[in-house]
Amino acid sequence: MKVTLSYGKQGLTVDVPDTAVVVEPRHLAGLPDEKAAVVNALRHPIGCPPLCEMVKPTDRVAIVISDITRPTPNHKLVPWLLEELSHVPLEQFVIINGTGTHRDQTRDEFIQMLGEWVVDNVRIINNNCHDKSTQAKVGSSRFGCDVYLNKEYVEADFRIVTGFIEPHFFAGFSGGPKGIMPGIAGIETILAFHNARMIGDPAATWGNMEGNPVQEMSREVNRMCKPDFMLNVTLNGNKQITGVFAGELFAAHAAGCEFVKEHVMIRCDHRFDVVITSNSGYPLDQNLYQAVKGMSAAHQIVRRGGTIICAAECSDGLPNHGNYAKILQMRKTPQEILEMINDPSFQMFDQWQVQKQAVIQTWADVYVYSELSDADIERAMLKPTRDIGQTLRELQAKYGDAMSVAVLPLGPLTIPYVAE
Repeated sequence: MKVTLSYGKQGLTVDVPDTAVVVEPRHLAGLPDEKAAVVNALRHPIGCPPLCEMVKPTDRVAIVISDITRPTPNHKLVPWLLEELSHVPLEQFVIINGTGTHRDQTRDEFIQMLGEWVVDNVRIINNNCHDKSTQAKVGSSRFGCDVYLNKEYVEADFRIVTGFIEPHFFAGFSGGPKGIMPGIAGIETILAFHNARMIGDPAATWGNMEGNPVQEMSREVNRMCKPDFMLNVTLNGNKQITGVFAGELFAAHAAGCEFVKEHVMIRCDHRFDVVITSNSGYPLDQNLYQAVKGMSAAHQIVRRGGTIICAAECSDGLPNHGNYAKILQMRKTPQEILEMINDPSFQMFDQWQVQKQAVIQTWADVYVYSELSDADIERAMLKPTRDIGQTLRELQAKYGDAMSVAVLPLGPLTIPYVAE
């Protein structure tokens, strides 16, 4: 049978065995009037007064957004926020792009993310985690580091964080506190947040918020300089808004996480020999670094010694910025990579993504279908495939005629699990 995977902007249709199990979230239609739903949420928020009543005309307002690797529809949310706060002059707003350790966005990318009117009329900055002069210390974390956040955010009179809630492979769920930590944090704080002990904790996994050290540190940092208001949404596979969660940070985020968990955490009866996954298409599959999330979703249901096939376009390369590719070249096998990262003396930003990838690779083989060259895929210790159907036929010789196959067309927008 044919299945279409979310891949780039166009999708990718693949032939899979008729016996394959397709694992998708329970489909939710997009809201019939997205703007009306968002405005209603701003005026009837969870756990706090209406937004317009909280912001004074004299306030300097910071709006934190997620960067271009996330599908948050800020080209809708930010203009609607500005309309709701029309009593505040535009020159008193600053939009802070929560890049974490990712690269800066260009003007053209900001236009894509926010619309040309916003780019032309509101000041926008990229968070620079490496430039301490742009950060302010707001406290010290019990997880062993000083906490630095973007100075313009800290010094604002009113702080708003936007975002998109989905299951996250080590924070439990995205959105909410993660918009601030690590979105607009300094590198010292981000490195502690993503250290090997935190990322390797069994509780740091998909859909889990309780006892999860990554989520606990994110919440702790947020309490040190808390956003005054959160606006998060949930999306379906077509990137349409399915739910709006606005108000007090922790209460509104908890409501959004429960909503997501109900629709995208899918139980499977057993593990599979082969799991085919995507990385949810553009913008999430822009590079191989991000595609580790799709691999991790498949890891939840592939058997030990099985195979994962990940389709991710990777229009932005490995990427060619950051340390992801560099760390992968520092040892010869995934097991050696894990041993290096778990050494307390080792610390490099981007190690967390390599750590997650290496854990997956010590469990199963991983093939990648993408626009990357075979050499680039092999440099990342992964196996290239140019024809997923052909690769499946070759794997059948390995696993036998009864080879079991699962397909995650939407990648990490669906989180399967096996009760074991």
